[in-house]
This record gives sequence, C-alpha cells and structure tokens, in this order.
Amino acid sequence: MTILVTGAAGFIGYHTSLRLLARGERVLGVDCISPYYDVRLKHTRLDHLRRHEGFSFVQADIADRAAMEEVARTHSEVTAYINLAAQAGVRHSLTAPFDYTHSNIEGHLVMLEMARANPKCRHFVYASSSSVYGANTKLPFSVEDRVDAPISLYAASKRSGELMSHSYSHLFRIPTTGLRFFTVYGPWGRPDMAAYLFADAIVAGQPIKVFNNGDMRRDFTYIDDIVSGVVGVLDNPPADDGKTPPCRLYNIGNNNSERLMDFIGLVESSLGRKATYDFHPMQPGDVKETYADISAIQRDVGFAPTTPISVGVPNFIAWYKQYHGL
Repeated sequence: MTILVTGAAGFIGYHTSLRLLARGERVLGVDCISPYYDVRLKHTRLDHLRRHEGFSFVQADIADRAAMEEVARTHSEVTAYINLAAQAGVRHSLTAPFDYTHSNIEGHLVMLEMARANPKCRHFVYASSSSVYGANTKLPFSVEDRVDAPISLYAASKRSGELMSHSYSHLFRIPTTGLRFFTVYGPWGRPDMAAYLFADAIVAGQPIKVFNNGDMRRDFTYIDDIVSGVVGVLDNPPADDGKTPPCRLYNIGNNNSERLMDFIGLVESSLGRKATYDFHPMQPGDVKETYADISAIQRDVGFAPTTPISVGVPNFIAWYKQYHGL
C-alpha cells in the first residue's frame, strides 16, 4: 500500500516515514518546508528518506487546495493518510496566529476532503496535542476529560482538527484517529523544543531560559515510542458499526510526569557541561504540568512506551553532537 505522510520533512513525520519504509510500505511524503525553523535540518531528513526506494516526495502546502488536488489526481494509489503537517508551538502562536489557522485548520480540512474523495481510504490518522487539555488540573490527562477551555490559539487549532475529524467520520464514515502527543523529543528533533534549546544554549555558553522558575513537569515522550504508537494506530482503524462515528482519540505519552529540572540535569550530564539558568515566570498559554493517561491506546493497540528520559536524553545528545560535529 501507499501511505501519504504530511509533514514528512518534520521531526515526527521523518521518523514515521522511516518506520513505514523499513517494514516495506511505500510512503508519499508531502511537506511545504516551512522556515519556522532551520530548513537545512528538514532537507537533511529528506535526503535520508530519499535513499529508500519506496519513498517519493511532493513539496506542497497542505492548505493549498489546488496543489493537494493535483497530488490526489497523480497519486491515486494512496490508501491511508497520516496528517502530521502543522504549525507547532504554543509560544509562536502568541505572535503569528494566522500561521495556525492556515495550517492547522484550513490545511486539516483540505486533508479531510482529500480522504473523503478517495474511495480507497481505509484510515485517516492525524496529530493533535496535549495542549488541548488547557489548564486542566486533574492528573493524569484522560481522553474523557473536558477540552473546551484552550488557553492558547495553538491548542484551539488542534482541538478544531479533532472536531472537524469527528464530523467527517459522522457524515462520510471516514475512519479517523487523532493522537494527542505529549512533549516529543529525540534524535532529529525540532530546534524550538526544550531538549534542543537547552543543548544549544549550554554549548554556546549562554544561560538557558527556564520558565515558572523551574517548577514545571512534563510527560517527555521519546520519538521511537511515539512512532510505535502512530504505526500501531494506523494498523487498527476504528470499525464502523453504522451507529457511532468511526473515530477515536488517544493520548500518546510516556505515562510519566518528569521534573523539568531533572530533564535539564540529564542534558547537562550528557553534554558534560553545566548550564547557567535564566529563570522566568510562566509564559502565557503554557501549563505547569502534563501527564498522559494512556490506558485507551494500551487497551486498543497494545501501546507500551519503553524509553525513560535516562535513556532518551543521552540518545538525543549523542545525535546532537554527531549532527553538529562536536
């Protein structure tokens, strides 16, 4: 089969594409190569993917209806979609809100229409975010919790994708599954995420920005575990009983809420350098703690994360050193 992966030049899209290719699938990657962060990293990821015979690539913006209609016309062999393309980042949404409505709402709708028009579509999997839980104080976060009070536009845009997907499953019986990712990190990670930002600052001898004076916890999830969840879900589309919409939502996390300062300590020890800290209050739109209840995806797909931060952070730093020639 051929699986269309959007955001293929991105962090999760790259690793997901590699896993699918490794098991013999054909992958059609789509990415607009957004300059949100250094595009050289994206092009290097693509160079690695292009070494695989089963990979093909189209540079296109998923919110460009004409471009995506052309992709659909010329690639009728696609039977499933993994929509990972998105404008990410809570803090960026404070200053560039229209980037989020463009990619995460308009782009998501274009992809749903693409799946709707494809009679071969067996599953539409897409990225959501733990940010949809807003300022929820009940821990761990469960997919049964209310998510109607987002505290950032990013969160609101990802919740919009969930609601649109539900409506398309109801109206057009498209099997859809949304994945609420919890703080993904690992080799080939995004430079705007905590692990990369901390490593960059420490190597440059600059202080690292630590928000809420360090009193934060995150369910840090290693990329290999995330991909296992994505592929496991892809292989298990929701059944259509003709009564309820064939749609599901899952948390994908490590099922552990780690102290931010412990995570920073592992970055320091893996680099063999101490950081200096620049403490700040909580950023608007941010939350103090995240913690994923993964019982639903464990039950339905057998998802079981295996990588603690004591293993994952050194793995990331080993890649970081190699990539930057340190």
